[in-house]
Amino acid sequence: MPEPTDLIDPTDALFAAATPLTDFVFDAAVAQVFPDMIRRSVPGWPELLRAIGLLAVRVAVPGRPIYDLGCSLGVTSAALLARLPEARIVAVDNAPAMLDGLRARLAAPVAAGRITPVCADIADVPVADAGLIVLNLTLQFVPQRSRFHLLKRLRKGLVRGGALILVEKVVWPDRDIDMLMDELHQDFKRAQGYSDMEMARKRAALEQVLIPDDIETHEQRLRGAGFRFVERWFQCLNFVGWVAR
Repeated sequence: MPEPTDLIDPTDALFAAATPLTDFVFDAAVAQVFPDMIRRSVPGWPELLRAIGLLAVRVAVPGRPIYDLGCSLGVTSAALLARLPEARIVAVDNAPAMLDGLRARLAAPVAAGRITPVCADIADVPVADAGLIVLNLTLQFVPQRSRFHLLKRLRKGLVRGGALILVEKVVWPDRDIDMLMDELHQDFKRAQGYSDMEMARKRAALEQVLIPDDIETHEQRLRGAGFRFVERWFQCLNFVGWVAR
């Protein structure tokens, strides 16, 4: 199976044209350019994917299903299978276009039953007997009022010894630090070839869709949901990863 970073995809130019703006939606147009979009928008993305696979080897309970919630095109599922080729992964997304892309890209493991695509809202899909749950840049799209209850339900869906891997874009309570991290993130995207207009238009489209929390809120919420071990294992600018058990 190819590594996710080996895929060649169309260039993201969705926000290059001055067309009327609407809220960001994971539709067919986004699915087509999503690999390029996320590589150019998330600092450390290839390393993050590889690290998720390495971490999963250490924390997943063998023989138990893995849930990839908000799986998009399946790059996280592919990273998991690269390290755990016998794993059974339930890949959940509520965007049909994303799951169509996953089935096309990961046809072999889907056909073999290693990946089971499920089109559903992660708030509704049953999670049980899980050895590992991954939320890779997913929780930030869940309404803030629903995040605690979702994590609490997921905690109950883990078997003894199971773990949750959570990766999120974050904000800082300190205004100066938050501004610095945001400016560095914009610099990163400029270095990847995005124009200021593209960045501004995408930010406006995401404003009511992607709502980040600060690090303390995430960690308090995880502990409140029943996770006793909560540790940061990844940070690149304003993107942070945790493992919780």
